[in-house]
Amino acid sequence: MLLVSISPGLSLLPVRKAIRGEYDRVGFSLSDNILGPCTLEGRFVRLKPLRARHAAALIEAGRGLDWAWMLGPLRSRQDVDRRIADGLQAEERNEEYAFAVMLRRDGRVVGSTSYLAIVPKHRRAEIGSTWYSPDVWGTAVNPECKFLLLKHAFEDWGAVRVQLGTDANNAHSQRAILKLGAKFEGKLRNHGVRRDGSVRDAMLYSIISSEWPSVKKGLEERIESFVGS
Repeated sequence: MLLVSISPGLSLLPVRKAIRGEYDRVGFSLSDNILGPCTLEGRFVRLKPLRARHAAALIEAGRGLDWAWMLGPLRSRQDVDRRIADGLQAEERNEEYAFAVMLRRDGRVVGSTSYLAIVPKHRRAEIGSTWYSPDVWGTAVNPECKFLLLKHAFEDWGAVRVQLGTDANNAHSQRAILKLGAKFEGKLRNHGVRRDGSVRDAMLYSIISSEWPSVKKGLEERIESFVGS
């Protein structure tokens, strides 16, 4: 197993696909031109490739969550099973890598996040399909998840651009993205269709490679502020 240090207390555990949803933990290099699947580990959270075994825990984590602004709400076991199956198919095409977000202290699944719209040729990707159980809002979970995903993308994979998007009506998510240090690029009109058939606009943000050092510093400071709390 290749263990790559991210910073004191943080690590990256790359994994490569072996057979039918099972993974051997072996190292890969930038020449492989892939962003995942991988396990990303920090002080507070561990991001594991999303698999069928996480389904029941995802349902529990999402219980009572307001899914109004999500294109793929997870309100039932059928929704969760479909999300995992679709994610695995996209992973086969190296287009998407979905994660279960787990707390390191007790292994509890508290949400999910993903790399989306991956374009290796142009070294760009998106971080999205992100949601967390309300009881971890305002904690180290979101900043550390974003730190791990961004650091892996920019420093291990060589990304030149990572974008983030959210529903134009989701003010909470928009504030959280701006707090990361991402730059607002504009509104994408009629960018998606919700499960109920309504059409949504999306707000688009990005971080480019020259901005990553500043964004990284801000996230490290935010994460450090939770240490010992």
